[in-house]
This record gives sequence, C-alpha cells and structure tokens, in this order.
Amino acid sequence: MRYDLVIFDNDGVLVDSEPISNTLLAGYLTELGHPTTYEESVRDYMGSAMHRIHELVQERSGRRLPAEFDETFNGRVFAAFQAELKAVPGAAEAVKQLADAGVPYCVASSGSHERIRVGHRKTGLDGWFRDEIVFSAEDVGRGKPSPDLFLHAAARMGVAPERCVVVEDSALGVEAAVAAGMDVYGFTAMTPEAKLAGADGFFRSMDELAAILGL
Repeated sequence: MRYDLVIFDNDGVLVDSEPISNTLLAGYLTELGHPTTYEESVRDYMGSAMHRIHELVQERSGRRLPAEFDETFNGRVFAAFQAELKAVPGAAEAVKQLADAGVPYCVASSGSHERIRVGHRKTGLDGWFRDEIVFSAEDVGRGKPSPDLFLHAAARMGVAPERCVVVEDSALGVEAAVAAGMDVYGFTAMTPEAKLAGADGFFRSMDELAAILGL
C-alpha cells in the first residue's frame, strides 16, 4: 500500500535517545526514593509523556514527584544529548528516501518540542524536520497510548488516518497508532516483536523501511 503520510516516533526511531534517557530517569527516580532499574524504566516509561511518569509514580507510591522534577530531568537529559546523542543508524537516509519519492512525513513524539529540537540539532536531523511537521504530546495534552497525538498530526498534515502509517518502537506507541486507526510498523532494534503486539509488521534496520513502504 502506498501511504499518504509516514508518521515517525522520535526517541528510539530517529534519535538513539532511549538508553540515555532511561538510564538518567532510573537514576533520578532512585535518588528521589523510588528505586528503579534501567530495565524497569524501559518497561514502564519508554514512549511515555512526562505526565504519565508522574501519574505512575504517584499511583504506586502515593507520593508526588517534586515540582522541579521535569526541569531537573530535562536538564540532565539535554546535557547528555549534547555530549553523546547520535541519530539512529539509517534514519537520515530513510527520511531522504521519502523526500525523494515525494511521500509526506512528520514526527509525532511524546517528548516536548524542546527535547525533539535539541535531539535533532545535535544529530543533524533538523534539516529534514521543519517546525510545521514536528508534533509533540504538548500539542494535545495527552501522550501515548492515547491516539490524540497521531490524530492531531494527521489532521494538521491534511491526511485521513487510514492513509497514514506510523513507525514506532514502543508498546504505548503501537497501541496509540492502532487506536487512531492507522497502520503501524514496529521498529525492533531495541524492542522485541513480542512487546509490540498489534503492529502490522516489524523491521530491525532503517535500511529496510523504504522497501516495506513500497518505495
């Protein structure tokens, strides 16, 4: 099927940020008295908007995270991004293939606009993603697994949901895409297929994406 819009998740799909951010998240939550391993952070929070982290911690512990949590965490993440963040191998080439083929694309991320932009500038992906095709959970108020972000991105791009395909690497993202009525392909470089149940197909390398999309 030839799609009218390809919607990319950002963290773990375009930029290799999940190991960095989950290491820092686990460490910070542990500092605050909520012992969390890296593996638990990936399991529970990968693909989440910040509000979901607050909600899960309060639900489990009965305690709120401090008011400065987001600012402190983002400061640590952005500093680490500047030092070590890289693009996912093949991501820039995959986006270029879409552009060359005239296939519209955008990014829809649970991360903030600032986080997306910091990562794109560091990795050189900012040249492929102008502001009007970058969408964040900040735009809709609810992150994945709610379908709101994907539906918002499709509406802003002028494409019906059933003509969209989502590229995702988290269970929450796959769930959101399915709820939005979109096809979704699971990127398994970091996440096993079994954790992306509901995806229409799977691929492990960005070099495979063009063929999967029929380009």
